[in-house]
Amino acid sequence: MTFLWTTDEMIEAMAGRPFGTPPEGITGISIDSRTIADGEAFFAIKGDRVDGHDFASLAVANGASLLVVAEAKLPALGRVTVPMIVVEDVLAALEKLAAAARDRSSAKIIAVTGSVGKTTTKEMLRRALEPSGKVHAAVASFNNHWGVPLTLARMPADTEFGVFEIGMNHPGEIRPLVKLVRPHVAIVTTIAAAHLGNFASLEEIAAAKAEIFEGVEPGGHVLLNRDNAQFGFLEKAAQDAGVENVHSFGQHAKAEFRLAEFDGAAESSTLWVSFGGETREVVIGAPGRHIAENAVAVLGAVSLVGADVDAAADAFGSLSAVKGRGERHMLKAGNGSFTLIDESYNANPASMRAAIAVLAAAHPRGDGRRIAVIGDMLEMGEFSAKVHAELAGPLLAAGIEHVWLAGPEMAALRDALPESVQVEYRETTAELADFVVASVRPGDVLMVKSSLGTGFGKIVAALLDNYQAVADIGRRD
Repeated sequence: MTFLWTTDEMIEAMAGRPFGTPPEGITGISIDSRTIADGEAFFAIKGDRVDGHDFASLAVANGASLLVVAEAKLPALGRVTVPMIVVEDVLAALEKLAAAARDRSSAKIIAVTGSVGKTTTKEMLRRALEPSGKVHAAVASFNNHWGVPLTLARMPADTEFGVFEIGMNHPGEIRPLVKLVRPHVAIVTTIAAAHLGNFASLEEIAAAKAEIFEGVEPGGHVLLNRDNAQFGFLEKAAQDAGVENVHSFGQHAKAEFRLAEFDGAAESSTLWVSFGGETREVVIGAPGRHIAENAVAVLGAVSLVGADVDAAADAFGSLSAVKGRGERHMLKAGNGSFTLIDESYNANPASMRAAIAVLAAAHPRGDGRRIAVIGDMLEMGEFSAKVHAELAGPLLAAGIEHVWLAGPEMAALRDALPESVQVEYRETTAELADFVVASVRPGDVLMVKSSLGTGFGKIVAALLDNYQAVADIGRRD
């Protein structure tokens, strides 16, 4: 059997002590007792809301062969008979194991941050690098203080390309994570008005994202969006951090990896990318200029780590949108069907505009309508009313005539839209979900988008529960 880690390796890396007779090794790592698989180790992390130690018995029942637990919690686990590694602090132990994973790896490592597009870019990198070797990348959006070390600790020793997403809500959060990851290439997708409630300006957001440069390996590379207003600031920050190779991507004439031309369709995109003295035509199986722009960054990173660029470009043809980030469903309604575009994972002003553009490019059938089903963008602070009201501009420019809203912050957009737009407003997500399910018609195209904390995923779930799928366009199980 091939182990992810032998128990001896874990004990040494984490400075832990064995309790009971441990197995020879483990096949995986989990922090979720509900989804742990046979032969995996369960790390009983204490989070803000729950303590993993309270679920140790469930982890054992679901197949855990080893527990990593805190010394202080050991007396309360007296009835648990599965072997354990006892440490002072479980999250700190996971970080130590993550560092050991990075030390033993000879993989080329790419890290992605930015205000918009991190997860999509990470998934594009995964797909683009697969033809060139064994790829390890985070599942979902594991980009925080536990997600990054967990992803690193799960990285097999024979990985050839590692892809990591690093996020933040406050200054100082990226720095320790990137020093664990130590990327050969760091990508900053863009700087936009996300988490504005925690920052005074876009410059402060850029400074927090620039922490990623501090972990770049000697001789490594940084890839920046030349079209973004913060490019100059980030370029200098990378140089000040000692990064030797700073590159750019985008439509800008001086971009090293340049989006020369873009042709967007309702469910796909064709783009022409110029770098290295030649121009490549690339077809992407997902719509949106924002996807195309990130694809250029991906091809740049593929080139910088020495992987096969042509194979990466070919791989984009089978790319599909990620769940909650543009995934499409065709659902039966009456004698026809409607299209659901699921953008429910998160939202800020930049990603909201990108999603509106995708909706504008969609094609309703018959008497169908383009409908923006949108909710609050959270963490906007004192700017909230302004940035919500300003969405009226892109909605009107895109010709969206049906806007269904929920949430206290979206009242500002409701009041900013003219009478020519048919607006439905509900105070809560649940109320809007009931309205959407009852009001959708054959031929419609609905785009559902909001910040994760508003629970707009429940609107998507309600539609999927109440209407049978004709086909899931772009779905990846």
